[in-house]
Amino acid sequence: MHKTAKRSAQAVAAGVFALALAVTGCSSNNTNSNTANGGTASPAANGDDNSPATFSVFMSGPGQQPTADNKILKLIKEKTGVSFNMEFLVGDLKQKLGVMIAGGDYPDIMSGDDKLINAKAYIPLEDLIEKHAPNLKKHYAAVWNQIKDETDGHIYVLPSYGVYQGKITEPTYQGPGFWLQKAVLEEMGYPTPKTLDEYFDIIAKYKEKHPDMIGFESLNFDWRVFPLQNPPEHLSGHPNDGGVVVDNNKAQIFADKDISKTYYKKLNEINDQGLMDKEAFVQNYDQYLAKVASGKVIGMFDQHWNFEDGEKSLISQGKIENTYIGFPLLYPGAEEWYRDRGAVGTNRGFGISINAKDPVRIIKFWDQMITEDWQKTIQWGIKGEDYEVKEDGTFYRTPEQRANADKTSWQVANKITTMHGYMPKIQGTYSDGNAADPGTQPQEFFDSLKPYDQKILKAYNKKSWSEFFKEPKENNIYFPAYSIVLQDGSAAQLAQSKLNDLQIKYLPKAIMASPAEFEEVWQDYVKQIQKLDIKAYEDRINEGIQLRIKNWSVK
Repeated sequence: MHKTAKRSAQAVAAGVFALALAVTGCSSNNTNSNTANGGTASPAANGDDNSPATFSVFMSGPGQQPTADNKILKLIKEKTGVSFNMEFLVGDLKQKLGVMIAGGDYPDIMSGDDKLINAKAYIPLEDLIEKHAPNLKKHYAAVWNQIKDETDGHIYVLPSYGVYQGKITEPTYQGPGFWLQKAVLEEMGYPTPKTLDEYFDIIAKYKEKHPDMIGFESLNFDWRVFPLQNPPEHLSGHPNDGGVVVDNNKAQIFADKDISKTYYKKLNEINDQGLMDKEAFVQNYDQYLAKVASGKVIGMFDQHWNFEDGEKSLISQGKIENTYIGFPLLYPGAEEWYRDRGAVGTNRGFGISINAKDPVRIIKFWDQMITEDWQKTIQWGIKGEDYEVKEDGTFYRTPEQRANADKTSWQVANKITTMHGYMPKIQGTYSDGNAADPGTQPQEFFDSLKPYDQKILKAYNKKSWSEFFKEPKENNIYFPAYSIVLQDGSAAQLAQSKLNDLQIKYLPKAIMASPAEFEEVWQDYVKQIQKLDIKAYEDRINEGIQLRIKNWSVK
């Protein structure tokens, strides 16, 4: 199963890979008051780019409406003339999109979605960018071919995540890993497990002292099956390409390979030792998060964003010692590749609808917003109010400024966090060396931590959670392979779907079997996979890899 990273709504499929990371607050019932044909037009075409203009915006995730006097929105209106009527998702996205498509009821600006693209709800953007948006063209230059829709070569959506400049700083690690509670690590003398045996030895010794704890947790529910299915690719030194591993630009499934058998045989052994949660494979996502939030789970494999809400609950309960640190476990001889650079969220961001009255004004507005001055204002705030600058030019925040930034009431009056999550943005560092936002500024990140977390990091001689993992390598040009489109109803899509069904059924069966029965269950599982048209699936992925190698390279 692919990573449905929150920074990409496809991971709401990786995924809502990233959009959901940017979403804060609760759902709003304040909906768009404009007509279906969008907001007010402006005389931008005549050269008056600062005249008043209001654009309607739909965002495909929940959010809280900014206050009427929101500081950033007021500044945007003052400097550019642009204001917004924002609509956040309330209820079911599929149903909402169906209603929009059926009625052609599109606002000026919409977050990207494949259903809207297929419905021809967006206008192509590449010519607008070429003519009116030099800053956007520069921003996307290195990924220009990657952000084009694979079906017709147009750019319909400006990706909101995955375009980096300068140095990548990622203090809060959101990716995959084998996680252990901080309290466990503290009591055990701050060990650094490197192998499965070392990791489960820590869990076994801690559970022996604390028998009421859950040893190892997992999840096998809905599309969130990657906590169970993905570990073998990482243990064997591969990045997250979904249901395949890719070597020398050639993909093959790993579900039936020895790298998988080794892992699930180990889970079978720890289950026999009483370390596996007996409910792991029958629980839903909410039950999984509830267990994390209980503080009773010693460890699990997962992607951090997937269990982060459970951690937030622990923090709100004052149980920071029960939050987690991830480790990049490896098979002997494997080279670590857990962290990645974050793939460009193709078709995930903002697009301009076919109903928009002034696309030129909108693209010019985004072109202004991607400049460093505006990015600093949106991501850091106002100098002297929301952050300070040291003599050497380093940005930082005072304790009071950090406390303000943590309050939802302050955020809705002083930030545009939700909308900015969908907008084009600078990630990495600015030309002056400062990180794109406070959360990725290394020293600012460390200074913002609670004393307990600072103590833990000092014990490991580190300054951030991501330092437990190696720096990410350059992505392969085709990465991630899981985003290669499998046409609905195709032999490749059917094989992939049936393979996933077999994993959902057989992996828990193999893990929960007695050790004497494991081999028999595993061989039955492999035989069932061999009955599928796996070649059609692999051929489609390899075709996509070769097309991306050919077409995505910027000439």
